[in-house]
Parts: sequence; structure tokens; C-alpha cells
Amino acid sequence: MAATTHSPAVSDPARAARVVVVGDGPLTIGDVVDVARHGARVRLADAAVEAMAASRAVVEGLADDDRPHYGVSTGFGALARRHIPVERRAQLQLSLVRSHAAGSGPEVEREVVRALQFLRLATLATGRTGARPVVAQTYAAMLDAGITPVVREFGSLGCSGDLAPLAHVALAALGEGEVRDATGAVVPAADALAAAGIAPLALREKEGLALINGTDGMLGMLALALHDLRSLLTTADVAAAASVEALLGSDAPFAADLVAMRPHPGQAVSAANLRALLDGSPVVASHRTLDADGRPECTRVQDAYSLRCAPQVHGAARDTLDHATAVARRELAAAIDNPVVTVDGRVESNGNFHGAPVAYVLDFLAIAAADVASMSERRTDRFLDKARNEGLPPFLADDPGVDSGLMIAQYTAAGIVSELKRLAVPSSVDSIPSSAMQEDHVSMGWAGARKLRRAVDGLGRVLAIELLTATRALDLRCDAGSLHPARGTGAVRDLVRTAAAGPGPDRYLAPEIEAVTRLVATGAVTAAASAAVGHLA
Repeated sequence: MAATTHSPAVSDPARAARVVVVGDGPLTIGDVVDVARHGARVRLADAAVEAMAASRAVVEGLADDDRPHYGVSTGFGALARRHIPVERRAQLQLSLVRSHAAGSGPEVEREVVRALQFLRLATLATGRTGARPVVAQTYAAMLDAGITPVVREFGSLGCSGDLAPLAHVALAALGEGEVRDATGAVVPAADALAAAGIAPLALREKEGLALINGTDGMLGMLALALHDLRSLLTTADVAAAASVEALLGSDAPFAADLVAMRPHPGQAVSAANLRALLDGSPVVASHRTLDADGRPECTRVQDAYSLRCAPQVHGAARDTLDHATAVARRELAAAIDNPVVTVDGRVESNGNFHGAPVAYVLDFLAIAAADVASMSERRTDRFLDKARNEGLPPFLADDPGVDSGLMIAQYTAAGIVSELKRLAVPSSVDSIPSSAMQEDHVSMGWAGARKLRRAVDGLGRVLAIELLTATRALDLRCDAGSLHPARGTGAVRDLVRTAAAGPGPDRYLAPEIEAVTRLVATGAVTAAASAAVGHLA
């Protein structure tokens, strides 16, 4: 599965036109998405430039200090006890960046590289790293010019931050290594900088270390995943509603008073979405009868869990998302470096670069994505089994036996769900010591972020297959003209029909699955449903 499905092929012009000011306060998840994915421009606040200049003066005041200061007058990691003479300290920073740019494997996606570069810029702008303003200004200029350093998949252990990925970015700012220019071509960094009129950096004391000590890669991927998952969880409610309707399920379990008996906020949101989407559905009404008091009640006593318990599972995923969002917001307000320049002018070593807080929620979100996808696949499977699909043709085929219908689409969903279960195994419980046991416990947060990107992509594909299946079933259910879907599910059915034909003889399915996946990824599905029934959370 590709990790970039949820990146729009064309940037949103409104978001690209934004100018994100760094240094006036904490960044938002939306700021990260706009810069990383849509190409919004970046400007340093005047207050940030002043704060950087003040902390730089502190670092420069240590130049002749006989006492060791990590990263200023010492080596790094297990070499921290080596004193570095004044005349070698600029070379120390250059050597640090060159040696740490040791990544390997496939190239990391453009939006991820831009996110980590933007977030490193944000930490520089706090004035707690001791780097000169020109360092942050160079990063901002590279982002605005569309210059994206080539970063490789492997190299970060998530502590001391995302060292290798950040070092590749720093190396490009020095005019070394490779980048992709604004056209996407791979060119030498020096050539791209020259073409954009950007002078390569010449690092001074502490600055190389300031450029590589942070959780920016894992945090950037977390921010992008949170943005995508929020839309996907609403899409999951839309898909579940279409499935409940087309399988002749009951909307009774979604009643507000029943849901309120278990006061989880995410569950309440998902149930409200389902009620709105199924409101006024003639299909749901078709299997209601009047009870002894003349009130309509559904003839379905209890639906399968994958239908009846959708708010409970989707809601738990929403609550997980909210927890991860809280962690991300705290991290976006952080100044992560080692050592840091404190507000009162001390230069102190610390452990804030450890990725555990971010790594844990990256793993937690992968678990939630796998479970939501697993439930979606079970709903898809019910449609294809004649014994469980309430009178629909086997596999929703036009001529069962001659045609296989959506049989293998379910195989595809099942294969993805199996992969998502493997990706749900946490990375953060692993640790491999490094740097001669100086860095003897690491977070593996970068690995957690990489697998979460694959999980987000997989969830979108599984939901797309459910939507493809449920809308075909709705068409089959309503083909006589006596029934029609609810407003919300009907609007989604109509949207899906712009990308995939309705029931009929077997045809080439892969392009239709990809087309519906794009509708899911771009938010078109949730937009269509919301336009029909009002805002869906």
C-alpha cells in the first residue's frame, strides 16, 4: 500500500495561498498540513528573530569558556567527553551533519520531508536552540522555493530525535547532497539553492546539533495522519450507514438515549452521524411494523455486531484520535533540542528529544485504524453471502455463476485488513541501544509513524470497497423504483456512481476501486453526505 494516497494530487489553492507565521505561538495541525501538503508559505515572526538572536548571544558567550558544554565544545553521544578546541568547532558541526546523513532505503514522501523541515524551523524559532536567525530563514526560504531534500526511509530510532532524516535536510541547507526542486526533479542541493538565490549555510557552534535533535519527522507524520483519520472516521460512519440501510438493518440501536447510557464522547458523535444519515430512509422504514401501541418498530430484533456496534467501535477510534491530537498539540508547542538555552540564559542538557510520547500514540492510532477497517470488511463480506444479505444475489453478481460480482473485491479488503493487523503491532515497545550504549533506550517513533501512514492508506481503501459494495447493494435493493435510499446515503450513492458504474455484468474492477478510493481520500464522500444532511462530525 502506498503511504501517500491521502495527499491530494493537486494542492488546495486556498491553503497554498496562506502565509504561516512561525514564532507567534504554537503551530496547529492545520499549519503543518498546509505547509507540508499544500505548499503554504512560511514567515518568521519578528519576535522569533529577536529570541533567536538573544539565545545565540548566550552560545557565543561560551566560546572561550573552559568548562565543557555539550555540542558547543564537546563531541556527541558517546564522544561527549572529548573536548573540542575553538578552531575545530565549526568543523565539528559540519562533520556532525555529514556523518548523521546516513539514511538508506526508499525516498520519503515530499509532504513528510516538508513537515519535518517546517517543524524543525518552528523549534529554531523558539529561541531555545541557540541557532542564528539565518538558519531558520534558510529553512523558510527552502520551503517557499519548493526545495525538498532527499530523505531515506531508514535511519531514525526516534531518539535523540529523528537524527538521520533531519541530518539529510540540514545537509541540503549546507549545499550538499540531493534535493528535489519545485518541478520534482532530483538535482544537487547546491544547484537548487543557487537557482533559488539561497546562500548555503555555514554552520557555527551548536547549530548542527540544533538542526538534527528533534521529534519533527514522527510529529509531522502524526499531524498528517490525524488530519486524514478525522475525515476517514466520518467516512466510516457514512459507509456503515449505507451498509445498515442496504442490509435491511435497524437504526434503533443508534438512539440518543441508548447511546447516552455509555457516555463516551466519540460513540455519541458516531451514533449522531448514523442517525442523520439514516433519517427518513424509506428502505429502513420498509421493514418496520406497528407495535401494540401503534408505534413503529423494526422487525430486526438484533443486527450483527458489525452493524449494531458501529458507533461503539468508530467512537472508540474517535476518542483515540482525540487523545493523540492532545499529544500532538503539546508537542507542537514544545522546543526540543539538546542542549537547550533556557529563558534565564543557562545551557542545559535534557531528555526532551525522546520520542516516547509521540511514539505511543502513533502505535495507538494504528490499532484503531486496523479495528475500524476490520469491522468495515465484515460488513462488506455480509453483502456477498446469500445466507446473510437479506435476499440480494450472491456476491451482488448480475448472473451468479457466470459473473463473480464483488467476490474478489472482498479478498482485496481482507488482504489489506490482514496487513493492517500486522502494522498494529507496536513499534514503541522495541528498543535497540546505540552510540556505544550512551543512547541505551530509544522510542522507534519514526518506525511507528511510517507504519501508521500505511495503515491510514489501507483504512481508506477498505472503506472505499465497502462503499462500492453498499452502493451497489442499494441499487439492487431499490431497482424496482418502490424504494430509494435516505438523503445522505443516496447522495453518496450518486457520488460513487460518478466513479464506478452500478450493477451489471462483470467488468474490470481495479480502476473503480481506485476511483472510489480517491473520493474517500479527498473528502468528497463526507462532503457529499454533509451537503445532503447537514454537518457530520
